[in-house]
Amino acid sequence: MGQIMKTKMNTTSFFRGGIALVGIVVLVLGCNRGPANTNDPPRAELLPPAASTASPTSAGMTRLDASAGSKIRLEGTSIIHDYQAESSLIGGFLEVGSNFPMEPGQVVSPGKVEARGVAFVTIRSLRSVEKDGRPYSDDMDDKMWKLLKQTSFPRIVYHLEELTLKEAPKDKTAPYLFDSKGDLAVAGVTNKLSMPVTVMPLGDKKFKLTGSAPLKMTDFGIQPAGILVKTANEVTIKFEWVVGQKKPASAATKK
Repeated sequence: MGQIMKTKMNTTSFFRGGIALVGIVVLVLGCNRGPANTNDPPRAELLPPAASTASPTSAGMTRLDASAGSKIRLEGTSIIHDYQAESSLIGGFLEVGSNFPMEPGQVVSPGKVEARGVAFVTIRSLRSVEKDGRPYSDDMDDKMWKLLKQTSFPRIVYHLEELTLKEAPKDKTAPYLFDSKGDLAVAGVTNKLSMPVTVMPLGDKKFKLTGSAPLKMTDFGIQPAGILVKTANEVTIKFEWVVGQKKPASAATKK
């Protein structure tokens, strides 16, 4: 009986210290408990799923909605083996002003760009995977969702507050390099997050945002595993978020 209990404790510690932090993803992008004023788009974690991207576009801004082709990945390590988890579903939207590069190779000056947005990943879309992307364990997924308090906080949410262009591309095939600042909310804990982001205009008002950031589990109230299973406190998130301008319904239905 004692051996069974020890095994159970070791397994739980591994999940808590490693895979649980898969929630700290995306790119893409925490939120506070409510909007700063009535003109701000509603925070995604306060809305039902269908309404999370339904806020009106701000005056003078171009709205870019999440599109297919996105992916977010968490990578960490323990003394047993490295681990990773992924989701291919990143929802939300990005609003940008007139100084945001809308076309490949567009000439823009470095500096702060008018932009804001919300990106989110639903907890139940996160899956533990092998290094090559193959599914790892349904049992691990269930434990991960519980540790991330999925019933109380069904989404991980990133609220973009600031975007600053650091470097323009040298040609049309290269991305724009930005610094970003925002709030990341995971399992009821919200922290500031700053990270570099590259933006690649794909044409036809479509874009791919790519980024990577190191994070510490303890910053989100999750302690690295102890006892016999030791998990590093540091994890890395990587994301590719595809967004685009939706065509009017009338244009989309034309043959």
